[in-house]
Amino acid sequence: MEDTRPGCRAAGDRTWRGSARLAVCCAAGFGGLTFLVDWDAGTLTPARAVLWVALSAGVLAVLVPARVTAGPGWLTARGPLRRRTVRTDSLVYLGRYGDVSGHLVLRDTAGNRLEVDPHVLHANPLLWHELDTGVRRSLDRGTLRRGGEVLARLGHEIDDATALAVLRASGLT
Repeated sequence: MEDTRPGCRAAGDRTWRGSARLAVCCAAGFGGLTFLVDWDAGTLTPARAVLWVALSAGVLAVLVPARVTAGPGWLTARGPLRRRTVRTDSLVYLGRYGDVSGHLVLRDTAGNRLEVDPHVLHANPLLWHELDTGVRRSLDRGTLRRGGEVLARLGHEIDDATALAVLRASGLT
């Protein structure tokens, strides 16, 4: 589904490495502390060591964020266990759920479903551009039945945040 033609480069999440590094540090810290506490109590056995390693791996799997990439007409999120892709140029639904840790839900005509954190789009203008372009194509084709207002609201949020960042960087605010 991804476009691999020369000159068609995928846009990726620029903040993913830092988030993944933080997840690894948290999982390693959890594992190190559990080993240390168990060792200090004198109860560390090989079976318990395997348990702490397995729990640390579970913490890592939960904390590592999905790696989001986009290209002409597609958006992909790769998690530690699976990869999901939607065609942004043939979406049928775009919704936003939650207030504090909200997420976007996208569904395409093939039945594929993808959830994306809007903060990823705020931090990555190229991802936002690819999604916006694909959603506008879906609107033009008439496949997008619900979600045009969500795109407009998200676009205003991203544009306002970008303008505020530019003003702060220039020292005008």
